[in-house]
Amino acid sequence: MNGASLSGLVKAAHAAVEYNKDEIASLDQAIGDGDHVFNLLRGFGAVQALAGTIEQLPFHEALKLSSQKVLSTVGGSSGPLFASLLLGMSRSLASSADREVTPSKAADAFAVGVAEMQRWGKTGTGSKTMMDVLIPVMEEFSKLAQSGASARQILVSLPRVATDGCQLTRDMVATKGRASFMGERSKGHIDPGARSCEVMIGAVCEQILSDTTESKNEEVHE
Repeated sequence: MNGASLSGLVKAAHAAVEYNKDEIASLDQAIGDGDHVFNLLRGFGAVQALAGTIEQLPFHEALKLSSQKVLSTVGGSSGPLFASLLLGMSRSLASSADREVTPSKAADAFAVGVAEMQRWGKTGTGSKTMMDVLIPVMEEFSKLAQSGASARQILVSLPRVATDGCQLTRDMVATKGRASFMGERSKGHIDPGARSCEVMIGAVCEQILSDTTESKNEEVHE
């Protein structure tokens, strides 16, 4: 994977969030301030504006540049959180002499990124946030990678875990963020951050699966 790969993943995630923006905004209006998805879209637009530069970089450097742009353009708590995810992943991958991003290295990098998000956000699962999706996905990713599962098995499994985590937030009482001000009234609503993460994880996994399939088809026809 390289900067061009990252650019493709950003484009896929952006399109998926754009497609689901009305739903995510509605979720946020019910328990938050309604601007979560629009902050995300602004960040995606800013990163995509750098596509020409990002595509020329190694994958870890492309992640670092994307992190910096997200931090400077995405408002609210989402900016620092997603920036820390990308920067943590960048640092993990930069420490490897071998630049090939294997499933094991990708899982390790994602785990480092999620740990950085936890450190910044000071929360884990059960608080009705995006971490209720990201932490279970990280744990499943690590488990599957360590077991030697194929890339396809991993990419099919992670979106299902993301969906399960997102749905679980419906019956939670928010203890972090603006939704926490609602107390018990936050129960019965899916968390918008969890939903946006579910959407992005699904889009990224689908894009990687598509890229992998196309690459194999090209090899067959050579």
